[in-house]
Amino acid sequence: MEDRSSLTHMPSQRGVVAVLAFAGMGASFMQTILIPIQSELPQLLNSTREDTAWVITVTLLVSAICTPISGRLGDMYGKRRVAIVLLSLLVAGSVVCALSPTLVPMIIGRALQGTGMGVIPLGIAILRDVLPPHKLGSSIALVSATLGVGGALGLPISAFVTEHYDWHVLFWVAAAIGATALALYIFFVPQSTLRTAGRFDYPGALGLAVGLTGTLLAISKGGEWGWLAPNTLAFGGVGLAVLVLWGIYEWRQSAPLVDLRVSSRGPVLMTNLASVAMGFALFASSIAYPQMLQISEAAGGAGLSLITASLVLMPAGLAMLVMSPIAGRLIGRIGPKALLIIGAVIIAFTYGGSILVPTNVWAIGVANTLIGVGIGLGYAAMPTLIMRAVPSNETGAANGLNTLMRGLGTAIAAAVVASVLAQSGTGSAGTPSPEGFLQAQICGLIAAVVCAGLAAFIPAPKPGSERHPALP
Repeated sequence: MEDRSSLTHMPSQRGVVAVLAFAGMGASFMQTILIPIQSELPQLLNSTREDTAWVITVTLLVSAICTPISGRLGDMYGKRRVAIVLLSLLVAGSVVCALSPTLVPMIIGRALQGTGMGVIPLGIAILRDVLPPHKLGSSIALVSATLGVGGALGLPISAFVTEHYDWHVLFWVAAAIGATALALYIFFVPQSTLRTAGRFDYPGALGLAVGLTGTLLAISKGGEWGWLAPNTLAFGGVGLAVLVLWGIYEWRQSAPLVDLRVSSRGPVLMTNLASVAMGFALFASSIAYPQMLQISEAAGGAGLSLITASLVLMPAGLAMLVMSPIAGRLIGRIGPKALLIIGAVIIAFTYGGSILVPTNVWAIGVANTLIGVGIGLGYAAMPTLIMRAVPSNETGAANGLNTLMRGLGTAIAAAVVASVLAQSGTGSAGTPSPEGFLQAQICGLIAAVVCAGLAAFIPAPKPGSERHPALP
C-alpha cells in the first residue's frame, strides 16, 4: 500500500486535483488547435498539402510514443518531475510554433507539443499517490476525462481565435495555457518519493518508438497513400515486425519499459482492448459530426460555420466534466467494470438512435452530448480498472500504456471514418454523402458494442495483487 507520508508536502487536495485536470485539458487542447485552419496550412506555410499534413501527424506520433515512456520515467524518477519536464517542452514547442513562418520549425514545435499528452497518465498516477481512498474515484474520473474535454472545449476556442486574429495567436494561447499549468504544477503538486528501482530501458524505448511510428503512419496515412500502396505496406509491415520483436525483448527483461507480464494479466489486457474500442467510438463522432454540421443544406448537412458547429458540439466536453463526480460515486457502488459497460452501452444506443432520427442540428447536438456522457463514464472506469490490477510502483507506465491504447483507437477511427466519408464523396468537392455519414455512425455503433462486450469479460484481479484500498 502507498505511504502518503513519504510525499514532500501536502497542499490542498482539491487544488492538486484542479491543477492536474487543468494540465490535462491544456495538453489535450493541443490535439485540436489546428483543426480550424487545417485546409489552409499549405498556403499559410507555403508548402504542399502532403507536407503540411505532418504538422498534424507528428503530434499524434509523438504523443503516442511519449505516453508510455513518460509513465515509466515517472515511476522511476518521480511523476511530478517528469510532468514538469513535459509541460516545459509543451511551452517551448508552442513558442517555436508561434514564431514559425515555415514548415520545418512548425513540425518541430508540434512534435514538442505532442510530448505534453504524457501529463495525463502521470496525473492519474499522482492521484493514487496523494489522495485518500474516499476521494480517489471522482478525481481519477475528472483527470481521465480531460483526454476528451480538452479537445471538445478547445475547438470553439481555436475557431474563435483564427476567425478574429492572426493564426499564430493560437500558439501564444497554447503557450500561455502551458506556462500556467507549469507554474501551478511547481507550486501545488507535491513530489512523491515513491520510486521504481532499476535502469531505464533505452532499447525498449527505441523499439517502441520505431514500432509505433511505422504502425501509426500506416494507419493515419493509409487513406491518403492507398491501403495497398508500397509506402503503407512498408511502414505497416516494419512497424508491426518491430513491435513483435520489441514484445519478445520486453518479456525477457527484468526491468522493462512496459512490464508485459503485468500487461498480459486478464484485467489489464481486456481493459486496454476495450480502451481501443472506446477510443474509436469517441473519434468516429469527432470526425463525422463536425462535417455533418458544416456541409451545406443542399448536400444534406446543416450549413453552419466552424465556430457555430463547435459551439453545438462543445456540450459533450461539459458533459464529461459533469459526469466526473457522478462516475466517482458510481465506481464505489457498482464497480469500474459495470461503469465501463454502462458507458459503452450509452454510446451504442446513442449511435443507434442517431441512425434512426433525421439529421438536424438539435439531433446531432444531443447525440454528441450523450456520447460525451458515455465517454465520461468509460474514461473514468478505465484507469481504476488498470490501477487495481498493477503494483503501485508501476501506475505511471500502466496508465501511459492505457492512454496509448485510447490514442490507438482514435487513430484507427480517424483513418477508417475519413476513408468511409471520402469514398462516399459526391460532386467536384467530394462532399461526403448522407450514406457515408450513416456508415460512419454504424462504425461508431459497432465499436461501442465491441467495447461493451470486451468489458463484460474483464476478470476480477487475482487475490493478493497489489491495489489501492479505494479501488473496488
